[in-house]
Order: sequence, then structure tokens, then C-alpha cells
Amino acid sequence: MHEPGDDAAQAAATPDNASVPPGLLTEIGQLGRAVKRLFGAQLHLLAAELGLARSAVSWMLLAGLAATVAGVGLGLSLLGLVGMLLAEWFGSWLWALLALVLLQGLFLLGSLLLFKRCMHWMSLPASRGEWRAMMHDTLGKARAKIDDEGEDGT
Repeated sequence: MHEPGDDAAQAAATPDNASVPPGLLTEIGQLGRAVKRLFGAQLHLLAAELGLARSAVSWMLLAGLAATVAGVGLGLSLLGLVGMLLAEWFGSWLWALLALVLLQGLFLLGSLLLFKRCMHWMSLPASRGEWRAMMHDTLGKARAKIDDEGEDGT
């Protein structure tokens, strides 16, 4: 049987069709599909860009390897040429090779000293002070954000 209280409960449970415009649900559905299509296109574009970047990195590594091989070959050729010229000048291959060892040792020592100087420049007190100030600023912002979130949550 049908009771009068059932009609009131059923009317309260179902939304009133007069409060929702007829085209609103259709527009919300279209908006959802458009957003899905947009983000799908963005994800497809991102995947394509990552594929290109991965390919570019591979080609860059290959080009770097080729440049290294060519540089080593050029260096060895120049050392051979310098060794031959020194052998002609000294009149002895032994003295030419010893002179090459001395030249390469000086070049290595100069490179190590330059590297050491660059490492010193990176650790100058002004740089440390700037680094310390940046870290304090970052920590201060993080603490302020945590405090703000703690106040909002309570």
C-alpha cells in the first residue's frame, strides 16, 4: 500500500527538476569531455617531447664520444709531431721523449693547479655567506608555511 509519508520522503530524496536548468547537465558533460580531451592531448604532447629529449640525449652522448675520440687522436698526432721535431732538434729520440715527458708533466701540473684554484674560488667566504643566507631564507619560508598550515588546520 501507498502511505502518505512515503511521498514526502521520496520528494525530498529526488532533486527538483525545476532547480537545475535543462542544458546545465549537458554543458557539464561537455566540459568534462573537453577537459579530458585537453589533458589527453597534453599527455600525448609530453610523451612526444620526452621521446625527442631521450633521442636528443642519445645523439648528444654519441657526438660527445665522437668528439672525445677525435680529440684524443688529434692530441696523439700532435704529440707524435712534436716528438719528431724534438728528435730532429736534439738528434736523439731518447732526449725527445724525455722532453715530451717533461712538457706533459708541466701541462698536468698546470691543469691540477687551475683545478685547485677553481675549487678555492667556489669556497670563498662570500660564497659561503651567500649560501648560508639563502639556506636561512629557505628555512624561514618553510617554517612560516608550516606554521600557517598548522594554524589553518586547528
